[in-house]
Amino acid sequence: MSRMYDYRKLGLIAGLEIHQQLDTEEKLFCGCPTTLRDNADSNFEFFRYLRPTRSEMGEVDKAAAEEAMLTKRFVYKAYDTTCLVENDEEPPRELNREALGITLQIARLLNMRVFDEIHTMRKIVIDGSNTSGFQRTALASTSGYIETSQGNVGIGVLCLEEEAARKLEDNGDTVLYSLDRLGIPLVEIGTEPDIISPAHARETAERIGMLLRSTGSVKRGLGTIRQDVNISIARGARVEIKGVQALDLIETIVEQEVQRQVNLLEIMDELRSRNTSVPGDIVDVTDLFTRSQSKVIKKALKNGVVLAVKLTGFAGVVGREVQPGRRLGTELSDYAKKSGVGGIFHTDELPAYGITEQEVESLRKAVKAGEEDCVIMVADLEERAFGALQMAIERARMALNSVPEETRRALPDGNSAYMRPLPGAARMYPETDIPPVVVTTGMLDAVELPELLPQRKARYMEEWGLNEELAGRMAYSAHFTLFEEVLSKVTGIHPMLVATTFMSTLPELRRDGADIEKLEPDHFVDVFKLVASGGAAREVVSDILNTIIEHPEMTAEDAARELGLGTKRLEDVEHLIENIVSQRLDFVKERGMGSVGPLMGDVMKELRGSVDGKTVSSLLEKKIKEHLDPDR
Repeated sequence: MSRMYDYRKLGLIAGLEIHQQLDTEEKLFCGCPTTLRDNADSNFEFFRYLRPTRSEMGEVDKAAAEEAMLTKRFVYKAYDTTCLVENDEEPPRELNREALGITLQIARLLNMRVFDEIHTMRKIVIDGSNTSGFQRTALASTSGYIETSQGNVGIGVLCLEEEAARKLEDNGDTVLYSLDRLGIPLVEIGTEPDIISPAHARETAERIGMLLRSTGSVKRGLGTIRQDVNISIARGARVEIKGVQALDLIETIVEQEVQRQVNLLEIMDELRSRNTSVPGDIVDVTDLFTRSQSKVIKKALKNGVVLAVKLTGFAGVVGREVQPGRRLGTELSDYAKKSGVGGIFHTDELPAYGITEQEVESLRKAVKAGEEDCVIMVADLEERAFGALQMAIERARMALNSVPEETRRALPDGNSAYMRPLPGAARMYPETDIPPVVVTTGMLDAVELPELLPQRKARYMEEWGLNEELAGRMAYSAHFTLFEEVLSKVTGIHPMLVATTFMSTLPELRRDGADIEKLEPDHFVDVFKLVASGGAAREVVSDILNTIIEHPEMTAEDAARELGLGTKRLEDVEHLIENIVSQRLDFVKERGMGSVGPLMGDVMKELRGSVDGKTVSSLLEKKIKEHLDPDR
């Protein structure tokens, strides 16, 4: 069960790194489009093996060195839009000026100081997410801040960098990536460690996200924005948790990382009070398991071995929970997996997994473990098993001394798993293929601050009469520019109809399988002009749009005719209404103006959606009044 913490007393400090893709036409260092592709469209692929390089000081980054422990083959799916820059077979071009302009605008929103010159650097990344083995990144500005309910949160850095390739599959020895995402411009925004609680972390992320979306120049949708959270407590360590995609998860991530560090510190204190040590003597215990019924061990022994090591004084601690559903043993296992194994066994959880009590006793005797000791073991290929136990031993030794500084991966339940050590200064070195960009006074003067989303929402309520809920959804939507374009070009259309079309009708069409990306701005203008002129009812907007999706060459009138709606002249509509009212004159005289509703249904049935209901209602009321009071 989660515990309540006094975060100030624990000394919690946290910071955020926000990664947001920019909505540009071209990628950051080439002219390729920034549109994601269907993997089935790939028309060729190639592979790479990557290794760490030394920095200018001759040092190898420890995070990169650990990534290189397991040799992996990286396969890249390419497309007819993939160029030689993305393949790392041609030098990059100059920095995308459209992306730079958006970055300068974001810098102003964050109250930052922009550098006179922007230099591109290389950041070593050998997990395969970039064909070159590094990511290009340019530090644009520093020393900014945003306002929050807990005071100002400093913004330490704003970088413009290239997005990584999209991972499709990881089969252990081979990892498959797609190159469609590689090189999309993104900004990285790093706050100072001014965040003091889980709720404050979420508020800060929401504020930065709002500022980014206010530009109207960032991509929207799953995966286009990611949050990394840096967290530490007193006596603990700085941990970076990467890949938080949902704002709702940020609070839980912070809460459960604090819980993890508190529990690890308690485990450390208990281990120090015991007679504990981690000698690190790895013992081959394969012979003990030749007849084992454990499926994992039987599979491993076809070509591999079973190796074990004793953790002196660790009994009962390896199986102790550090996060909901995750134990110290899980942390040891995360380290072991860096060598390519599936995980570890430990005696705090055995007998289990097909391993018998007798086998456990034999295991303890083989490594000379007493009741107070814990034994961990790995079954796999010998080289992998040996490397895995060495990594687990290293993590067990850390448990005696500190909470380790790590880069961890965010999990969907708010927990996190070990990825690699925190990178150091050796990770960065200059990019010699790209010239620096001089930021002139004219470039800065040309930057215009956008209308912020809360201000846009208030304007939609005041100017166009949208209710608060719809105004908020429309203001924060990616369709807001198209919404405003329609209202500026179409006279007499009701803003509520336009907003509900974008916020409700389009999502419904998408859920029904329609490819709404085929709809161009002119299509919407055309449809709403037809409705505003009385040539189609608002009730058939969805049908007309769906027809245009199926036949993009059609105009709105073409689509209406295709649906059998036609277009009605006003005098034809009036004549139809006169006939219906005359035929039911007795009903009209009996019910008076109460007959409008029933007759409305009859008229609309005849018109089949070809005329807007508001227009029909007005004409019908006028005609009924004439029959009820012919002398008017």
